[in-house]
Amino acid sequence: MATLKRRFIALLIVAMFVPTSLQATQTVQYSEEEFGPVVRAYLGYLRNEQEVVDDRASRREVSATYYRHNSNRIKALRQMAIRLARETHNDYLPELEAVSADELGLLFGSSPPQASRLKVGEVLKNTFRFLGVVRAGGSFYVFARLDPYEQAELTEKSSAIRRP
Repeated sequence: MATLKRRFIALLIVAMFVPTSLQATQTVQYSEEEFGPVVRAYLGYLRNEQEVVDDRASRREVSATYYRHNSNRIKALRQMAIRLARETHNDYLPELEAVSADELGLLFGSSPPQASRLKVGEVLKNTFRFLGVVRAGGSFYVFARLDPYEQAELTEKSSAIRRP
């Protein structure tokens, strides 16, 4: 009986430190000052999303699998946002979507593209531009939603190509 109590206490102690170590490993090396107000706001939004996921997990409203998957999705979005901001030196981010290979149907319906055939920069269904794969506890395919002007331009170009 005493051994069972000791094991239970040890398990409780370990459980208390797991969330702290998870947060420490998810820290991305960046300084908010290196970005403009739009990128900082987006990173703040992602922090808030992580807090919501953490809160739901602490209330046992979601499974551990759901928690990990969504935390990794948020991490992938953060990594891509920081990469885009650093590469473009611009305080603008498109609307980003991150999905696993199994979730491509959420963006593309019943006939999603094959993940292995996606090319960076490729535009799919005149709606999304593929930005790349981010490995954050799993592979996430990150897409930028085209703004209405880009969509109209692509539609115009494709109809001009069809006309002789």
